[in-house]
Amino acid sequence: MKPTDISAPDYFHKVVDCQWACPAHTPVPEYIRLIAEGRYSDAYMINWRSNVFPGILGRTCDRPCEPACRRGRVEETPVAICRLKRVAADFKDDIKHRLPHAGPKNGKRIALIGGGPASLTVARDLAPLGYHCTVFDADPKAGGMMRTQIPKFRLPDSVVDEETDYVINLGIEFKGGQRIDSMKKLLAEKYDAVFVGSGAPRGRELDIPGRKEAAEHVHIGIDWLSSVSFGHTDKIGKRVIVLGGGNTAMDCCRTARRLGGEDVKVIVRSGFEEMKASPWEKEDALHEDIPILNFMVPVAFTHNNGQLTGVTFQKVKAEYDAKGRRNLVPTGDPEQTIACDDVLVAVGQENAFPWIERDCGIEFDKWNMPKVDTKTLASTNPKVFFGGDAAFGPKNIIWAVAHGHDAALSIHKMLSGEDIQERPLPEVKVSSQKMGIHEWSYDNDISPEKRFKVPHRDKVVALKDIRAEVELGYDVKLALGEAHRCLNCDVQTVFSAPLCIECDACVDICPMDCITFTQNGEEADLRMRLKAPSPHPDQDLYVSGDLKTGRVMVKDEDVCLHCGLCAERCPTGAWDMQKYLIDMTHAGSSCPSKSRSAA
Repeated sequence: MKPTDISAPDYFHKVVDCQWACPAHTPVPEYIRLIAEGRYSDAYMINWRSNVFPGILGRTCDRPCEPACRRGRVEETPVAICRLKRVAADFKDDIKHRLPHAGPKNGKRIALIGGGPASLTVARDLAPLGYHCTVFDADPKAGGMMRTQIPKFRLPDSVVDEETDYVINLGIEFKGGQRIDSMKKLLAEKYDAVFVGSGAPRGRELDIPGRKEAAEHVHIGIDWLSSVSFGHTDKIGKRVIVLGGGNTAMDCCRTARRLGGEDVKVIVRSGFEEMKASPWEKEDALHEDIPILNFMVPVAFTHNNGQLTGVTFQKVKAEYDAKGRRNLVPTGDPEQTIACDDVLVAVGQENAFPWIERDCGIEFDKWNMPKVDTKTLASTNPKVFFGGDAAFGPKNIIWAVAHGHDAALSIHKMLSGEDIQERPLPEVKVSSQKMGIHEWSYDNDISPEKRFKVPHRDKVVALKDIRAEVELGYDVKLALGEAHRCLNCDVQTVFSAPLCIECDACVDICPMDCITFTQNGEEADLRMRLKAPSPHPDQDLYVSGDLKTGRVMVKDEDVCLHCGLCAERCPTGAWDMQKYLIDMTHAGSSCPSKSRSAA
């Protein structure tokens, strides 16, 4: 194998798996260390720069970072990264003076359609550069689906107000209650760029017999949640069936329990493990005494002269073909009708673009979705960009934020006369953590603690008040304990071959057997000759140049704990612990595009 080029800006970034898994590439270990030091405002600002909505995401994020967390490779549960993000938001000081200000106007006008996370991220990035950003939204206040479709018992209005205001107060013109009904009309107003962040506002319909006749008591889930959010709906029948297995279905069933639903069931066509809902969302529903019935496909709504009486289901089972593809086939059991007073349909969301004329330069594909460049977020109309659910279909808030950053960068480059296809490298800062012979400027002790549970409000109390937040968040003591579980994966073991005397002291002391001195070879062969064989080719091996004996040092990045014991034990200083802080480059920050050394 060739020696590893650790000077490449993205090498150690990939080793920080949590940051790499986050679509916005938040520097996770950095803000967790700040939380451990009680520097909550600093931790908040690191989050705010990358993910824009730390308090919101600390309660609602889908947590793609946590399955990637290296703690999950040495024990069952990862670090509670998401809930620690909320800690930064809950315990920060007033940070308004630390936020940027609107820059001197540069004469460029940007229209943003939709007031959700994608549009607000674009505006957040562009307003300090002098762009006049106008956000249009059909709702009276900013936030989009964060405000209208996430129940208040999960995400209080006060948190949404605070974090959307941080953006709006950058000099953003917000036109609430103003729906855009014509793209051609908007383009005629001579905006320099248009960003579409209108989400996936249409709930998927379930067109089965009885749907029209029983329409009064069959509700589309996301529309119903919005109606509850705005106070238009405040009650529901005692017997409720929720159809669907995603997070919207979990929000629907838990909301129904709080509005008078005594017998609420979630019924899903897939198996429990295949449900799209996050595991913790399913756990919360089950904790509130809501059963989840699986492998049942709705075939008809039953009614009595238009009065809904129940839903008829067909039992199915999963069968897999030779390629592992799943098919749901009938079991042959008799159909089952379950009585109910109301049904909430949460079987998916769709994009709706009736307001975009098909002759305004924006091409659509066969699924009636706009053709959008996945890297630049540009449409086929060079002035129009898409992001969030409007670009590629329903995902989640953190993806919308990442799209917003990318689109803002594209808009800025386009209006600066630059090539939007040329994307800048991240900013990389490197610093040794050595403070003495055996001292580091970070806590390198490995905590033996298991993941700390987040306190919840008493169930009886929570179910009585639809606005009472269920998760109470970590207090300072719990946050400190959870923060110490982080393995500091951004503090890297950096090896200097010329200083190595091949004494094997580092090999002897390594608690994970991840360091091996051996003859070089092809990767597949080399992986099997390590002290602890490495069967995961998707995880990098750190390979040194040739040592004096002709051998090489090979470290398996997959299982390294970043404990620093190798560097403490090394008699020559061939090992060092160096913190690699990687910040993604956003619009307006230094945007170098040529290859740059990180070390």
